Amino acid sequence: MTSASSPDGVTVTAPIPPEQAGILTPEALGFIAELHRMFDRQRIELLERRQDRQAELDAGATPDFPLATTDVRAGDWRVAPAPPDLIDRRVEITGPAERKMMINALNSGAKVFMADLEDALSPGWSNILAAQQNLHDAVRRQLDFTSAEGKSYALAAETATLVVRPRGWHLVERHVLVDGHPISASLFDAGLYLFHNARQSLERDAGPCRGPYLYLPKLEGRYEARLWNEVFVVAQERLGIPRGTIRATVLIETILAAFEMDEILHELREHAAGLNAGRWDYIFSLIKRFRSRPDMVLPDRSQVAMTVPFMRAYARLLVRTCHRRGAHAMGGMSAFIPNRRRPDITETALAKVREDKERESGDGFDGTWVAHPDLVAVAGEVFDRILGDRPNQKDQPPEDVSIEAGELLDVRIDGGQVTEAGVRTNVSVALQYLDAWLGGNGAAAINDLMEDAATAEISRSQLWQWRRHGVTLDDGREVDEGLYRGVRDEELAKLGAGGGRVRQAAEILDGLVLAEDFPEFLTLMAYSHLE
Repeated sequence: MTSASSPDGVTVTAPIPPEQAGILTPEALGFIAELHRMFDRQRIELLERRQDRQAELDAGATPDFPLATTDVRAGDWRVAPAPPDLIDRRVEITGPAERKMMINALNSGAKVFMADLEDALSPGWSNILAAQQNLHDAVRRQLDFTSAEGKSYALAAETATLVVRPRGWHLVERHVLVDGHPISASLFDAGLYLFHNARQSLERDAGPCRGPYLYLPKLEGRYEARLWNEVFVVAQERLGIPRGTIRATVLIETILAAFEMDEILHELREHAAGLNAGRWDYIFSLIKRFRSRPDMVLPDRSQVAMTVPFMRAYARLLVRTCHRRGAHAMGGMSAFIPNRRRPDITETALAKVREDKERESGDGFDGTWVAHPDLVAVAGEVFDRILGDRPNQKDQPPEDVSIEAGELLDVRIDGGQVTEAGVRTNVSVALQYLDAWLGGNGAAAINDLMEDAATAEISRSQLWQWRRHGVTLDDGREVDEGLYRGVRDEELAKLGAGGGRVRQAAEILDGLVLAEDFPEFLTLMAYSHLE
């Protein structure tokens, strides 16, 4: 629909519920439309640059640290000091910007809550508008919820600091058109959040945040960080808040960004708050970018742990880079989650998470991620033991180590194999996740693991990679279309697929796995199926 009060050239093509009418006001639409008109051409050019880079990799190019930015890596510079409520980030909890889950996360005892509008949120129109309303209410301490059973939820006196992750540069919000074209989802998400909450957060004495803080996903290099920095400068000017007020933590979750960590911090240095080791998207990115190379094929997903060579090099380089530049180095997500009905599963999950966090804290990370409130205390105990009264480990001298380009690409995994169980798990997880995502749930507990878009991307991309290269299973069979279809049908039968979303999920998965050319993101292919 087009509101008579919409700014010129802006069209909203879906109904706006009355309870969220205050989110898409003419002024808010005008603000995000201005950002889109100023920066969308650069966004599109950067996406085209990604495709050009992919063509180079397909032709045999090998990534390296850029020669053009040698001076940046060698220079003696630091990012701006962290604001007070981002100094201690020892445990961060993440989850979708869904009302009840936000309250539980903000009350969990974690230092930071990352409200996710990307991998953990299915981006249907109603979900996106509700998320913005929830963020609006959280900043003003008006976030509450009453369940169907009458149980009430409200914010505690002390809450985690709120940080928001908008959608990546590759996505659009098709329900809002600017001059006839879908608006960038990044600018829609971040722009609306900043428009409604940046000044409000600065003016509040208490609440989930005392500033507008963001997590930036899926950057592929310095130019994409530069674009975000330019957006921040303009947004702050238009909103009348001091330059440097917006603070952003960048997820290093693409293989190409790993070669430009210094450069990304440098581009954002007046707005930078740190880097995060986004491990699941990072694995997916390695598969995607080296999809044409049989020597880069990975074994079963369960065997690609943080202890394998290319992941160890990535983690150590991130900590070293951050601490050298005065930035926070944030650890990633262990996918294990507790099961309150199964003490044995919970015990295993807690042990796995504790092991993961002990490795991260020992490596020098300043904090870590968890996906469930019951894991906050476990991760907190590990980091408390390392940190004591210190808020972080940035006072430690940077590790005197040089990570070579080849180490970031060392995919050797001792004993690594592709098995029928691995194929079957990937098919089952992808089907169940797509089913949940199509139903509006972007973070799904599957087989006692927290699956989001990133972990589902690993599952479907491995299936494509194994089929594309005709990988041989440990029992001698080849992964081909026939084997995939057979396993897919068996897993569908287990899920009771007689129709509905699971059947639709299977059609999407077929398109992802059997395509001749690798589909860049499953969310791009599946987005048209959402309302």
